[in-house]
Amino acid sequence: MSLYDVAVPTFKRTLTSLDAILTKAEAHAAANKIDPAVLVNARLYPDMHPLKRQVQIATDSAKRGAGLLAGVDIPVFEDNEETFKQLHARIKKTISFLNKLKKSQFEDAETKTITLPLGGTSMKFDGTTFLMSFAMPNFSFHVVTAYNILRHNGVQIGKRDYLGAA
Repeated sequence: MSLYDVAVPTFKRTLTSLDAILTKAEAHAAANKIDPAVLVNARLYPDMHPLKRQVQIATDSAKRGAGLLAGVDIPVFEDNEETFKQLHARIKKTISFLNKLKKSQFEDAETKTITLPLGGTSMKFDGTTFLMSFAMPNFSFHVVTAYNILRHNGVQIGKRDYLGAA
């Protein structure tokens, strides 16, 4: 099993689930006469990022994680989403990028050195450690936080929504 098999299908499936969760949030806002901007800007705690930023970081984590392992240019998004429609579009652009990646691009990704600049320093990983100990946990954290923000705000979602279709 290659890192492609671990990363790309997981990122795509989870982003598809996140997209469906956002659709449920839109329906919740409409049914309860809530301004959608309230949910898009909701956060769990004042010092935490709002929903829109959680989605932005999750999509960035997926495209950066897969892109670095594949050794391809990673698309840059503007981080200017303010509506559910824009968040859906961002998720779709990320999935489109992931769909273009080929398994062959991940050859030897396990032993590739990945260097991430962090502040005034940098972290170095081999490809497997980068994916399993940094990219996937960071991605999952932000998707789960987006889920939790919406659940906290009354959106009727559950574990099956997070896990997605089998």
